[in-house]
Order: sequence, then C-alpha cells, then structure tokens
Amino acid sequence: MKCRIALLLLAGSAFAQEKALILKAARMFDGHEMRTPGLVVVNGSRIFGVGPGAPTPAGAQVIDFGDATLAPGFIDAHTHLSMMYNADYRQNELDQLQRTIPERTLRATENLKKTLMVGVTTTRDVGSSEFMDIGLRNAVGAGIIPGPRMLVSVHAIGSTGGHCDGQNGFRAGMFGRETGPEDGVINNPDEGRRAVRYNVKYGADVIKICATGGVLSLTDEVDIPQLTQEETNAIVDEAHTLRKKTAAHAHGAEGAKRAIRAGIDSIEHGAFLDDEALDMMKARGTYYVPTLMALEGGKEILAKGGYPPLVAAKMTAAVESINQVVRKAIAKGVRIGMGTDAAVYPHGRNVEEFHLLTALGMNPLDALRAGTYVDAELLGMQTRIGTLEVGKFADVIAMPGDPTQNIRLAEKVFFVMKEGVIYRNDTRP
Repeated sequence: MKCRIALLLLAGSAFAQEKALILKAARMFDGHEMRTPGLVVVNGSRIFGVGPGAPTPAGAQVIDFGDATLAPGFIDAHTHLSMMYNADYRQNELDQLQRTIPERTLRATENLKKTLMVGVTTTRDVGSSEFMDIGLRNAVGAGIIPGPRMLVSVHAIGSTGGHCDGQNGFRAGMFGRETGPEDGVINNPDEGRRAVRYNVKYGADVIKICATGGVLSLTDEVDIPQLTQEETNAIVDEAHTLRKKTAAHAHGAEGAKRAIRAGIDSIEHGAFLDDEALDMMKARGTYYVPTLMALEGGKEILAKGGYPPLVAAKMTAAVESINQVVRKAIAKGVRIGMGTDAAVYPHGRNVEEFHLLTALGMNPLDALRAGTYVDAELLGMQTRIGTLEVGKFADVIAMPGDPTQNIRLAEKVFFVMKEGVIYRNDTRP
C-alpha cells in the first residue's frame, strides 16, 4: 500500500487518505436526485456512509466545502485517450506516422491526467491502436500513472476500406500487407467473430463496431452502412456470449438500425438517425451517446480551415443535422448517456457535454444523470460506480454552487477523489 501511495504521489501529486474522511457540502447530487445537506463518509477506497445520519468513524478528518455540490465522479462513455488532439488534420496524420508507439503512449498519459482533473473518474475508450489503450488502462489500475478508470476496446471492428480500417486513405502497399481481423477489419460473419475473440484475448473490456462511415475518414461517405446485417449479428452475438458490452459508431440510419436489430448496447454519434431508428432504440432500450463535443470541436477546426475538403463537407453536414436528432431523442425518451469523443476536441473539456445536452432540451438533472448513473448502467458497472451509495467506490467530486441552476458549474470541479485517493483539492491550503 505504501509503495502504491508513493507511486501515485510521484505520478500525479495524488493524496491518499490513511484515515476515514468526511466530505461535507451544502448539497449533494447522489446520481439520482439532489439532496441537502451533502455528506459522504469515505473509508479506504469505498463509501462508508452517505447523508446526515451516516456513521462517522472516530478520528475521521472533515473537509467542509461550504456552498458546493458533492457528486459521483463523472463518466465519459466515448473517449480516445491514446489519441492526441490536433487542429490540423494533415499534421495529426503525420504525427501518427512519425512518432514511435512508446512516445505516443507517454504523450497520452497527459490526456488521462487532464481528463481525471476535470472530474471524469471513469471512461469507456472506444478505439485505439498498438494496444496503447491496454497499457494505459493497466498502468492506471496499477497506480503507476494518474488517470480515470478505463474500459477499453483494443480495435474497433469494421469493414475493408471503412471508417475503422487504419489504412483508409493511404496508398496500396504502404503498410506491406492488407488489414484483417487482427486489426479489426472483417468481411464476413466468421471474421467478425474472430475479431471479437482476438480483441477479448488481448484484454478488451468492450467491443466497438463501425456500423457506418465516419466524418474524419478519407474514403467513405458518412452515412452509408459498412457492415451487413449478418456481420453485425455475428459480432454482437459473439461479444455478448463472451459477456462484453457493445457500442456502434453509427452516423447513418440504416447502419444504426442493423446494429439495433443485432442487439447493440449503444449507438454512438447518430448524426443522421431517423425517427424509425430512434423509435427502435426507445422500444429496445438501446442507449444513445450523441458525442456533441465532437461536433463542437469539429466546428472549431472548420473555422480554422483544418480539414481537407471531403472531411470538411462531412463535418458540416453532421453539424447541421445532429441538433435536430438529439432534440427528437430527448423528446421520445431515448436513454441518453454522456460521451464526448475526446481527441476530436482538446482533452480535458469533456464536461462541456453537459451544457450542450441542456441546450438541446435536456434538463440539468437529467444531464448529470447521463454522466453518472445512466453511463454506469451502460457500462454494466452500476453496482460499483455512478452513485454515492454505501459500498461503492469512493469516486467523489465537488463543484461550486448548484449545477441544476447553472449546469456550467459542472465545468468548475475543484475536488476529485477516485477510489478514496484525492487527486485534486483546490480548497486545501
């Protein structure tokens, strides 16, 4: 334990409690409702008590944040923490080709720290390369580097020439061989099952597919389906057989519907979903993660002229369509989770997603639920995280004032605890 604390201190100035801690504030969002006053008792890595009547161990230290709100650590269900943000598309591609995998992985540790410090204590990372996501997840879990808890996907699974084909946009023969199931590129149902098994063999927590084209890829249209119904069925069935959750990158309606029919757990992005797709999601309980921050970041890069013409055209179309889709999803009662597509915008701005959701009609309390309990359900981790309850991991954050009155207060988190370890405390002398 002492060794782990020392490593944490060296890696990120974390502060591990050696005795019980009582956190107090004027109010508390427990993952479901706003309660007053706020009180959470932490003992070790777990929550020991919640609310005014909670037992308080003798000798416990007290931190009173005053006019502030305690909340569970936020969850971002769509990140790419091993990828670096770059406002220049071409330079970003060049950087990936020039930098070694160790350098790229070391650079990514800064992304993890930025994400944790804004209050995001758990992430679902849905696309990486060279097993960088596995290495980062394991290093965080071992206490070697500071960062959010990570669920990782290894390789996103798509079709030859599709959005998830890592050779998309490069000349033939440049990489010496064509991509295959070991790279997440498949062309029939059996290859789909093989790709799932390969990912799980090497440590995947979740299986992601690319059901349609994408905005940032260079050789495909954004809304066309890229996997057949049979391929999608096989991938989702194999993942669920292996007890792994699934997520589908899906901008276009038809590709999304194929994924929904197959039993996918969540649809990501969904810029061009139609009413039928949204109604199917509502009826089947499929989660929707709209990643509005990706479009926000895209608009900023568009304004700087940072995209090549094809990508710029696709981004413009997605930006023009997404708001109407999300408004409809909210009105229909589709289960919406919070995810941001971190790396398409600068890491560390994740919590801006809350105000983008409320701007489209979601009330602030539901937005906070999306980034806590709803995401915990989506990840299958609701018994461990997502709410302030006895026995759950002590992932506790504090923000000033009342975020249900001003949701942008969620962007001003000043205290971050993950599993009982304090990583940020701006109130400490």
